[in-house]
Amino acid sequence: MSVKGRKALVLFSGGQDSTTCLAWALTQFDHVETVGFAYGQRHAAELDMRPRILARLREEFTWPNRQGEDHLLSLDVLSEIGGSALTDDVAVAMRSDGLPTTFVPGRNLMFLTAAAALGARRGLHDLVGGMCETDYSGYPDCRNETMQAMQKALILGFAQDFTIHTPLMKIDKAETWRLAERLGGIALVDLILEDTVTCYHGDRLHRYDWGYGCGTCPACKLRAAGYENYRERVA
Repeated sequence: MSVKGRKALVLFSGGQDSTTCLAWALTQFDHVETVGFAYGQRHAAELDMRPRILARLREEFTWPNRQGEDHLLSLDVLSEIGGSALTDDVAVAMRSDGLPTTFVPGRNLMFLTAAAALGARRGLHDLVGGMCETDYSGYPDCRNETMQAMQKALILGFAQDFTIHTPLMKIDKAETWRLAERLGGIALVDLILEDTVTCYHGDRLHRYDWGYGCGTCPACKLRAAGYENYRERVA
């Protein structure tokens, strides 16, 4: 893929996947900006870590001149609609329709629409997100088919040529760890272990081999299993 001379906007939450995607974008594009979303999420600890991660990527790695402005947008309408374990005091469980209660309806669609609106103002038409249909908990807005449809909708709705990049779409969590190592070496893996937040509860108190988290929510279990498989493949 050749994108030299182009500018990207990365949907950057402060979690493992979006940090890996940010590193990927920094190796691919000449200028990269980031956007995060505050939507009343219970795991807002990830937002608190965003500035630290961005600073470390700028200071400790070889892409500093490519990293541009960071943006934080409010999408409180998602918490106002409510009904998700990520926004309300709802137990993490499976719903009767087969989706987990952690599913926030429309979240990725709203993220991409807001990112495109920001990108349209700033000349950023390559949008990068951490959506994945391999380890995606059944979320319908993480599927490749959804991303393709969304890209077409953005092109039509904005009358501008947007491209949605999803470098994690076809890989599992172990491969996501391996991708991070290929992009930034063990230093990037260590940064992800220490500073990113994936836990649905935003737990920064309990430290495991795979990083911080409660250790029991589905996001922690997925991250832990992926890290274990990654380490086994490395060995």
